[in-house]
Amino acid sequence: MIEYENLQASNSLFFDEYLNSFKKALQSGWFILGKGVEKFETDFSNFLGAKYCIGVNSGLDALTLSLKALNLPNNSEIIVPSNTYIATILSILQCGFKPVLVEPNIHTYNIDPTKIEEVVTSKTKAIMVVHLYGKSCEMDPIISITNKNNLEIIEDCAQSHGAKYKNKLTGTFGIGAFSFYPTKNLGALGDGGAIVTNNEQIVKSVKRLRNYGSDIKYYNEVIGFNSRLDEIQARFLSVKLKHLNEITNHKRKLAALYNGNLKSDFIKPVIENDYFDVYHIYNIRHPKRDELREYLLKKEIKTEIHYPVPPHKQKAMQGIFGSLDFPISTEIHNTTLSLPLSFCHTKNDISKVVEVLNSF
Repeated sequence: MIEYENLQASNSLFFDEYLNSFKKALQSGWFILGKGVEKFETDFSNFLGAKYCIGVNSGLDALTLSLKALNLPNNSEIIVPSNTYIATILSILQCGFKPVLVEPNIHTYNIDPTKIEEVVTSKTKAIMVVHLYGKSCEMDPIISITNKNNLEIIEDCAQSHGAKYKNKLTGTFGIGAFSFYPTKNLGALGDGGAIVTNNEQIVKSVKRLRNYGSDIKYYNEVIGFNSRLDEIQARFLSVKLKHLNEITNHKRKLAALYNGNLKSDFIKPVIENDYFDVYHIYNIRHPKRDELREYLLKKEIKTEIHYPVPPHKQKAMQGIFGSLDFPISTEIHNTTLSLPLSFCHTKNDISKVVEVLNSF
């Protein structure tokens, strides 16, 4: 059986380093917001070439606290792609703002810049871009729109650790919100997230918000959260960060096997000169997606669907988007299939998947 992902195998190379990091954490006797978190925050901001990084509890919290830190007016509208994972939209709703959906580009699956200005109103205060599957959004026209309309940029970088647009890393165009969920290219051994910014005021606000709204223990300035990156997870992440380029290069080599050998029956990820893709997910599209997935499973190849239901059709979203229809998003969700592509997979694994796919 070729698993879609095997986290034990993907992390096995780092076990000794993890154990050493855990031992140091245990011996330190400091388990919340200690030297491990400080080190990872420094390491990750240096990796991205950003001034600041603030560790938080999850990718969702990174998005939510980023929005909170902007101190936007009540009833602000936040533009977001219609095919994103539900967490992006939940962050907007949990801040009391209105998510405004914009269709993606059918080829890149990222928000279509040509459709953004159609929905900008006097209440629009920010664009939350999502660098989906490990591919950066087309940032030049998005930045132009935000400058023209005085909008903030929040980047959902949950799937784009190390991805670049015109040699600039995602997470450094606006406020970068990262997830370190275990399956990510830079994944922890539990939940974790981070906010990256060059704005010192955002840093002060997020640090206060993540710690009960407090700068000084037992003195609370604002209504805050308990959203601190775990000390042990931070130490694990510092280990993994040292290997991130190795992980990325491995996944890019495996993606190249898919790109070069899959038949034209399958819609493959688009490759463009200005983009450095990190392939958190290698997705294809096919009109007979469900039949294809069942065929692969019978051949002992596991796959995933990211994601089977578009946000506007989720039960939890009923009444939020009214009768609005998003046909491009719906088409993507109905036809997308994620193939095995992780640090634990070998070239032989991918060649086998290609062989079976081409026989479908």
